Amino acid sequence: MAPPGKRHRAQSTKIQVIKGRFTKFQAKYLTIDFAKRLVFDPSLLWVSAIILLVGELFVNVLVIQRIPYTEIDWIAYMEEVEGVVNGTWDYSKLKGSTGPLVYPAGFVYFFTVLYYITNFGKNIRLAQYIFCGMYLVTLALVFRIYSKSRKIPPYMLIFICCTSYRVHSIYVLRLFNDPVAIMFLFCSVNLFMEGYWTLGSVFYSFAVSIKMNILLFAPALLLAYIASQGIYGTLKQLTICAGLQLTLGAPFLLANPLAYLVGSFNLGRVFLFEWTVNWRFLPEEIFIHPGFHVTLLLLHVVLLVVFAKPWFRYMKSFAKLQPTGVGMVSQLFLLPLFTANLIGVAFSRSLHYQFYVWYFHTLPYLLWSTPYSIWLRLCILGFIEMCWNTFPSTYASSAILHVCHILIIGGIFWRRHPTKDLNIDIKKDK
Repeated sequence: MAPPGKRHRAQSTKIQVIKGRFTKFQAKYLTIDFAKRLVFDPSLLWVSAIILLVGELFVNVLVIQRIPYTEIDWIAYMEEVEGVVNGTWDYSKLKGSTGPLVYPAGFVYFFTVLYYITNFGKNIRLAQYIFCGMYLVTLALVFRIYSKSRKIPPYMLIFICCTSYRVHSIYVLRLFNDPVAIMFLFCSVNLFMEGYWTLGSVFYSFAVSIKMNILLFAPALLLAYIASQGIYGTLKQLTICAGLQLTLGAPFLLANPLAYLVGSFNLGRVFLFEWTVNWRFLPEEIFIHPGFHVTLLLLHVVLLVVFAKPWFRYMKSFAKLQPTGVGMVSQLFLLPLFTANLIGVAFSRSLHYQFYVWYFHTLPYLLWSTPYSIWLRLCILGFIEMCWNTFPSTYASSAILHVCHILIIGGIFWRRHPTKDLNIDIKKDK
């Protein structure tokens, strides 16, 4: 046993060590400067992400417990997959209370799993908590993208989490299939960023098999394939995507191939005017006119062509710099991908309220890729949120939504040569 004097000195030394460590901790972290960095420094975004994810868990539980669930499509989903459960593989015979089945095979398989987990679709509350889980997974994937790319400041995560009643509603109070597709989409984006192209293609193709809107990302992804994988590699990735679609759709294709292709990949669907968010200011006869649809498609294609050259330059730079392992390089991949989706949304024949999640999580990134002031970016984000929360939509809300889309696309086009600046930032980051 050590003498009392020696024990006292040992304890004193330990106390001094602890005090020294606390002093260093205090000097480094418990400062106004560090607090500012937590709010504004993209490299510390992960701190805010963890806090907000925990907060979102409690918020979503509160929403589920306190706000009544609204039935829109869940029962129809269950009726559609129940037909498959009962042995019907002919797509023309699969229907729900809202009409025929119009989604690809992946939707059927995913919601069949939910059908069994939720006691044949009857346990709505359990389904809500499952969608809460998907919401949190999606947020985590989005936060990882933002943390790795270091594009936006941490305070913008608050706008992703805390300012959109509509998005929370789409996930846990409506149970649409759109969030499912978006979750798998962001899985694939994370994999592509890390260079796992084959696995990323699998997740991307599965997202398409949940809902076709994921194809809006395809033009930019094709350029990424060509730039990073070459022609042979691109053919390989396209074969993987197509092969998964054929594998998932095989039982339906064997039963009635035409019904499956027309039903699940129907590009000519006519949407109901009463639900449109983006074209309320048009007369209904123009809204449903085939000529209007063709015009939107042509404008969509023209804008993709206009952006194709800078996108391909970004993707070639991404392929060249990705081996450096610097996360900021992913900006070269993300901007074309997110912009291609935004262009598709802007020229959609109709946007319904649940379609907001198609691009909601990418809006901060897109706005921070424009030359506008922070206040103008936040105003655009606020107006977009207002438009999507205006029910029913009005002439003004539809028109404002288009103005916001045009401003973002125009701003991105104006700043379409960021590669030089990014290379400087990468050298600093090293």
